[in-house]
Amino acid sequence: MAAPPDMALSPTLSLELLPTDPLLLILSFLDYRDLVSCCYLNRRLNQLSSHDPLWKRHCKKYWLISEEEKSRRNQSWRAIFISTYSDLGRYIHYYATLKKAWDDLEQYLGQWCPRMISSLKESVREEDLDAVEAQIRCKLPDDYRCSFRIHNGQKLVVPGLMGSMALSNHYRSEDLLDIDTAAGGFQQRLGLKQCLPLTFCIHTGLSQYMALESVEGRNKYEIFYQCPEQMARNPSTIVMFITGTSYLEWFTSYVNKVVTGGYPIIRDQIFRYVHDKDCVATTEDITVSVSTSFLPELSSVHPPHYFFTYRIRIEMSKDALPENACQLESRYWRITNAKGDVEEVQGPGVVGEFPVITPGKVYEYTSCTTFTTTSGYMEGYYTFHCLYNKDRFFNVTIPRFHMVCPAFKVSTA
Repeated sequence: MAAPPDMALSPTLSLELLPTDPLLLILSFLDYRDLVSCCYLNRRLNQLSSHDPLWKRHCKKYWLISEEEKSRRNQSWRAIFISTYSDLGRYIHYYATLKKAWDDLEQYLGQWCPRMISSLKESVREEDLDAVEAQIRCKLPDDYRCSFRIHNGQKLVVPGLMGSMALSNHYRSEDLLDIDTAAGGFQQRLGLKQCLPLTFCIHTGLSQYMALESVEGRNKYEIFYQCPEQMARNPSTIVMFITGTSYLEWFTSYVNKVVTGGYPIIRDQIFRYVHDKDCVATTEDITVSVSTSFLPELSSVHPPHYFFTYRIRIEMSKDALPENACQLESRYWRITNAKGDVEEVQGPGVVGEFPVITPGKVYEYTSCTTFTTTSGYMEGYYTFHCLYNKDRFFNVTIPRFHMVCPAFKVSTA
């Protein structure tokens, strides 16, 4: 069948005849790999794909390069992308997420925990990470390596970057280990085979470990606290309280909790109390809110003993009348475990104190409880008496707050 006369006479469409602006617009939607491929198709696409503004988006997306940094480096966007890729290309799917997490954390620490900034160590080189892999004869995950190309963990100091916890007779503060210290703690013993410590607390000896292989019932790259199996004859048998499925998820979720105010700052330290925003109750002018935390180092699965600490904040509205000032007289608790067993506790004051609450004043205290089940909840009330009318007593509601143990596994060692 013959082609229509108008088609037969039309010139062949050529890439060389297409205008530049539409082609650049099309190229601006390509990923960096496709943009590089265009360089090898023909001369025209090679010239267009080298157009510097096309690489600005990729520099910002993958390497978080700002206009200020570009000016400081005095290079084109394309040159910056290529040079950065040659150094960090294997981490291109992790770098932007981890760099942003580190940048957000540093900015937050600079404002709220400035002395912690000086404990952060500079980045390590690629060959340093390769040397560690040769030393432990095990591959490190790329997200872990990428993080250490940004910061080599922390010096062994207090306060620890990975959070603190304090009770009257117990204290811990976890440091994020540098790569050499972590490698020195690499485990090959039964129960912790192929496990690399990520953190360390000099007060408790506590570490969070990352499994570098799927052995002894662990998933590869799973992160956990170890807990000795107290009922086992074999001391190497441990229970693992799971805290992350990968380094990227573990680190970025922690940073997000910190920088969004999910963890309180107390005396220039990050305290790992989790606050449920719905866990707040207001009675008259007094508001009570609660934060909780699970302590793995004081817990065991066999025998079942799950240790939780909670921090309570009691605050009187600053708009309250001065004559509403009052003093805490007593407390009442109703404690319920996962089986529905209920325990009631009454007593004078809180932690041996009888705080006075006045308009705008905040009183906070920390206490703890244990469950024989993996979860439970508490609720109750405080009884106050008015300072200017001592015959008047009233109850202030403590909102129900839940405590849940992390998922755990038993080692198959």
